Amino acid sequence: KVLDASTLSFGTRLRWFAICFVAGIVCSVLGTALLWLPKGIKLFAVFYTLGNIAALASTCFLMGPLKQLKAMFESKRLIATVVMLVNMLSLL
Repeated sequence: KVLDASTLSFGTRLRWFAICFVAGIVCSVLGTALLWLPKGIKLFAVFYTLGNIAALASTCFLMGPLKQLKAMFESKRLIATVVMLVNMLSLL
């Protein structure tokens, strides 16, 4: 199963979760710090979006990508998911 994170060991999934989560935080903080530079709004958009993508990827390692997508697109989360994805795409 290519798209199933359960084929990875728990230690591997936990390690990649931590790597992606920390990378997401670093990118988001870096994007916020770059906001005050000239043309910093573009850098902010890129780094903040990359941070959000990395944070989403981190939970894919714990839950698995299919379970993650099913949870994101449940009826109670659908509007929030669509708004988040549209805004992330519009920033780039």
